[in-house]
Amino acid sequence: MEKKHIISLGGELASGKGTVAAIISKELNYEVYKNGEYFRKLAKEAGMSVTEFNKHVEKHPEIDRQIENSAKEYAKTHDNFIIDARLGWYAVPESFKVYLKVDIDVAAKRAFEDPNRKNTEMNKTVEDQKRDMQKRYELENERYWNLYQVRKEDESNYDFVLDTTKIEPQEVAKRIIKEYEEWLSK
Repeated sequence: MEKKHIISLGGELASGKGTVAAIISKELNYEVYKNGEYFRKLAKEAGMSVTEFNKHVEKHPEIDRQIENSAKEYAKTHDNFIIDARLGWYAVPESFKVYLKVDIDVAAKRAFEDPNRKNTEMNKTVEDQKRDMQKRYELENERYWNLYQVRKEDESNYDFVLDTTKIEPQEVAKRIIKEYEEWLSK
């Protein structure tokens, strides 16, 4: 399989995918393709939280396929970009596939304090946020298995796995770029 100049950045909720994608984008002059933004937009348009929309999409798999196919289609005619999507690695297997992990308590705190999540995640406490994230994780895992027979947290799907719990985003981006450049040169 021919390698493409595409980084698929997947990972756990609030692992830093969006922040790290923005840093890498600047460093490499790559654009960012965000599936999650599209998902949140659809949730908001439907008047649902992202967790409610996850449940809705379970009953409407065509929505999930549409979202995942959009990255695949984009990659057919574009290069030099980052896919910020949990299943980007699956949609574009010729990309450099990265998975970011994070401790759930750290993730819940990050998500709760993120102002960009407030209009689609209506949690009153960090503990509520944590429970909501665990529920979304379960819903996504079930949906991805039923639709695609894949487990997004299976580390064998990726070229590089990194735990971001105690690492600043700038350092995460630096490590990813280093591994990506080595991958391209092989």
